[in-house]
This record gives sequence, structure tokens and C-alpha cells, in this order.
Amino acid sequence: MTAFINRRPVTIEWGDCDPAGIVFYPRYFAIFDACTAALFQAALGMPKIQWTEKFGIVGIPMVDTRGKFSVPSAYGDEVVVESRITAFRRSSFDVEHRLLKADGALGVEGFETRVWVARDPNNPKGIKAAPIPAEVVAAFG
Repeated sequence: MTAFINRRPVTIEWGDCDPAGIVFYPRYFAIFDACTAALFQAALGMPKIQWTEKFGIVGIPMVDTRGKFSVPSAYGDEVVVESRITAFRRSSFDVEHRLLKADGALGVEGFETRVWVARDPNNPKGIKAAPIPAEVVAAFG
């Protein structure tokens, strides 16, 4: 588990909501994806386009994701998403997101497993898991 936590404020937009006026659940996963990018940007001090280039990777695709929904959010809600890495392995890592409502209530927990991937040298159109650099792991303290 890393000590580094990034907090990202999010305003729930009209397009995030379903006809019942609450967030349509797949939108939380889009929010969490943006929060993972923000987490890495905060830890590495550069946006995703720069750190993918610096470390020679294609990206960090999800291989597993899930959510635990406790309190719904609605159009206009101001929430904060706290994101952190809970585990680093050789080429994969786990991310935990906690969406907090304005009153501090835990609305949603999101969980992701992602893989650090580069182009497959044996198949230029393919991708392959690559070791996560020690510099990246160290940035999360």
C-alpha cells in the first residue's frame, strides 16, 4: 500500500445522469479512469502523455474493475475522489478510489487492477506487460 493519495474534485454533470436523475453507474468508471490519470500526474509531476513517452509504454489498461455503490450522486453534486495505489507488482498494480459526497459520506468505492504495457517487440501491433520502473513505484512513496 502506498502513502500517496490524490484528491480530485468532480462536479456531477447532467450527462453523467440517467432518467432517474442519479449518476448512471458506468459514468463512475469513467470518472475513476480520469482520477487514475490525475493520480499518476500528481505523483510523477507530468501529464499522462509525457509519462507514457518517458517510460516508453502504450498505457495502463484495466484488466479488472469493480465498484461498491453506497450513496447515489445527482446532477450538480460536488464530490471529491480520493485515489491511491494499494499494491504494486512486477507489471500490474491496484488502484482504490473513494468518492466522497459534500457531507463526507462515502458514495462509491472503485477498484481497478491495471497493467503497465509496452509494444510487443515480436508483434508491433500488439502489446505486452512490462516491468513497472522503480522510479514510478518510488514516486508513490
